[in-house]
Amino acid sequence: MTDLAIDADTIAELRRAGVATVYEARGRQGLIDVDFIQLIPGSRAAGPARTVRCAQNDNRGVHELVARLKPGEIAVLTMPEPAPVALIGDLLVTQIRERGAAGILVDASVRDAEELRKMGLPIWTRWIRVRGATKDTRGEVDASVEIGGATIRTGDIVILDSDGAAVVPAAEADRAVELARAREDKEAASRAKYLEGHISYDLYGFRAEDEGNT
Repeated sequence: MTDLAIDADTIAELRRAGVATVYEARGRQGLIDVDFIQLIPGSRAAGPARTVRCAQNDNRGVHELVARLKPGEIAVLTMPEPAPVALIGDLLVTQIRERGAAGILVDASVRDAEELRKMGLPIWTRWIRVRGATKDTRGEVDASVEIGGATIRTGDIVILDSDGAAVVPAAEADRAVELARAREDKEAASRAKYLEGHISYDLYGFRAEDEGNT
């Protein structure tokens, strides 16, 4: 867990830049490489993670996470092994929304999907499945968790949009904004050239390379 405070403007910039830009700008680091379901199409979110590693097929840890959740955070819900077990439904999401969370990332299942969409809180989930969880074992709130090859610690910035999910370590958030802006400037220059009729095959030097090898 990190105590590093991240400026709200930094979080807003990472949210605006989005998953693909931030991931590419950081040298293709931080991708949460899972085919998540974006429960509300077109939604996006970013914020400091608040993590929990629940016991396998058990969601007692989510209840403790709710008690510790702070406004603007992304609730990150995991188990030792991903499985299509519903860690949250409408009652827990009601609490998470009322606590002021910016979004939810679930490396498991959700249920009550129609109700959750109506509630409007951005949610990304690995599955939609009604299989219920037990409430027998205390989980580990603020544990370092791994999802899709990415390590997420409480306080790290999680970014969620239509392209999926990415994470930026808290200590690298400001630098990530600088890199994302530089990448956007570079892409804007390229886009202007394409609108003038140039093509990447020439601008990247691929044509000269290919024709030189024939």
